[in-house]
Amino acid sequence: MKALTCVAVLALGGTVLAQPAPPQKPFPLGVSPVLYELSVPPERRPTAAQITLGEKLFNDKRLSADDSVSCATCHDPKRAFTDGLPRSEGIKKQRGQRNSPTVLNALFNATQFWDGRAGTLEEQALLPIINPIEMGMPGVEAVVAKVKGLPEYPPEFQKVFGREPTAEDLATAIAAFERTQFSGNARFDRFLAGDSKALSAAEKRGWALFNGKARCNSCHAGNAVSPLFSDQKFHNIGIAAHQHDFTKLAAEALRVVRTGDARQIDELAIQTNLSEMGRFLVTKNENDIGSFKTPTLRNVGVTGPYMHDGSLATLWDVMDHYNKGGIPNPFLDGGMQRLGLTEPEIDDVVAFLFALTSEDLAALEKKELASQRARKNKRPERDTAVALGKKGNLGDIGVSPDLSISNPADRGFYGPVGPSSEK
Repeated sequence: MKALTCVAVLALGGTVLAQPAPPQKPFPLGVSPVLYELSVPPERRPTAAQITLGEKLFNDKRLSADDSVSCATCHDPKRAFTDGLPRSEGIKKQRGQRNSPTVLNALFNATQFWDGRAGTLEEQALLPIINPIEMGMPGVEAVVAKVKGLPEYPPEFQKVFGREPTAEDLATAIAAFERTQFSGNARFDRFLAGDSKALSAAEKRGWALFNGKARCNSCHAGNAVSPLFSDQKFHNIGIAAHQHDFTKLAAEALRVVRTGDARQIDELAIQTNLSEMGRFLVTKNENDIGSFKTPTLRNVGVTGPYMHDGSLATLWDVMDHYNKGGIPNPFLDGGMQRLGLTEPEIDDVVAFLFALTSEDLAALEKKELASQRARKNKRPERDTAVALGKKGNLGDIGVSPDLSISNPADRGFYGPVGPSSEK
């Protein structure tokens, strides 16, 4: 997760800078250099100077209206670049409508934010700064003026970009720092690289269920060139259906949303009940009502609470939600159906999900696992009767492989694991 120094020569905004080269340090196990090449075009590969400036800006509370909130407030490196809160807290202790997603591996995201309203890290970087209840600056011009007024920044921007601070360069610097935040080298990665003892028996069973009966891989598949365990798509999984009338909200959204107005959409998403429209705010497509981006499962054990609104406290709650097929609503994704998982099977899937925690977050993993286990008997989303098909009509359960014949966990993405993989 440590910053990777990149060096290069590129023209950006008319200024000639040192050219980024490939990262000097190796990518962590499980993060694909191929995907890096596809995700980060040459003109966006950060220089060492951009990274240093971006990290300083990322941690500087003076970028907020009252000097109380920085990017790191909601994306704390010590908490895997999240804040541990159901919904993020901005200036004056104001709470938004959305949970703070991790910055780790965000450079690989096809879009940013839960609803994909930003296409790049640069576009994403400025919106929280000017959101009234996040960092609260009145506009981009005010941000630039404030940065110009802080004595250390004009010389640093001049050194890095060859000019005084601009909004474009501020966003470039923050995005440069975020592009160095890789995460890999989890127990799962070591297992797939050939360490047969990296996963416990429960974690191996969980991996088999992940690809079988639990159907997690329908949206969270992982492979050699995709480290995120995300399909990068948007789905309505029924999280907010029990709290809001989607049809009524959609009608209101159609009336007020100005397509292409990034700042208005950002404020509606963070400040109002229209947040529950999800991707629909961006596209105005009926099929996107209540749909949110499939999040990464990397470090999922330490990045709770879960879902776009932080409404699920533990991974057991998450599994209970999926096990019953979500909460029915007119726009529920067609892939949602009951899973029929038993309690031991749920335990095994949760065990596997914790195995996706990177090695440098092991201490946080231990703490979070203990915290979630302590809440295991508080299961507000649990509905065993529906999950097992004793009531309701949410389809047949999936099929799992016969582990006595072959366990898919014995076949790795990163190379063979030895003779046992052929048994």
